[in-house]
Amino acid sequence: MVSSPLSYNKEDSLRSTIRFAYITYLDEFIEVDEFPSGTGYADMVFMPKRGSARPVIVFELKWNKSSESAIEQIKKRDYPHAFKDYGGDIYLVGISYDEGTKKHTCKIEKQTK
Repeated sequence: MVSSPLSYNKEDSLRSTIRFAYITYLDEFIEVDEFPSGTGYADMVFMPKRGSARPVIVFELKWNKSSESAIEQIKKRDYPHAFKDYGGDIYLVGISYDEGTKKHTCKIEKQTK
């Protein structure tokens, strides 16, 4: 899974990179794109399979905005609400890509139950 230079700054390329990073955990997670939750759709969610001790991971991807704004969107739209009955931790992950600087930033917050 390599992105071509022409699609490097596209959201699908970043999604593929995230999927690739979690490929070794396929037995423990279910991945859902555009997960309906709260008052909108989380870009990506990794939910632990039954019996896994892994956390729920909620991703919001932003372009030319801050990773902090991605976290704020997750909170404002209450994406974690769908997991209110889940007894484990929930990680909020905001990832941003700046087309001008060609840099990614990432912010992660842990919500402990």
